[in-house]
Amino acid sequence: MIWIVICAVIAADLISKHMIAASGITDIVLIPGFFHITYAENTGMAWSLLSGQTGLLALISAVAIGVMLRYLLVNKPDKLTSFALALMIGGAAGNLYDRLFLGYVRDFLNFYIFGYDFPVFNIADAALCIGVFLLVIASFTEDRKHG
Repeated sequence: MIWIVICAVIAADLISKHMIAASGITDIVLIPGFFHITYAENTGMAWSLLSGQTGLLALISAVAIGVMLRYLLVNKPDKLTSFALALMIGGAAGNLYDRLFLGYVRDFLNFYIFGYDFPVFNIADAALCIGVFLLVIASFTEDRKHG
């Protein structure tokens, strides 16, 4: 099951990025004032932090993927923790692919939330954020079991 989640996230991320990049879309409004498809190439991470540090970010991603995979295989965590880590691994791998083969990460999901133009992101980023959120929930539920 975990491998399916990892592969599904990677596939959805890379296919969506390819489709948007190949379409030539730079900005299209889908829901005025709320949601656009805006193609962007980001050499950094969230909010363009560490821009131009592609090698460093690729190394960090590869190490993080390795640590999470090892934890999954060695510790055999509960289902929620496993699912959270699978989302995070898939997301990190999708962006790692872009960094290694393109030198930048392709972003395209652009939301305007209460007038704030949220940074453009992609499916890998969403999977990472959801995975982190679920991991926090899993840690709280685990603490309650043992506390």
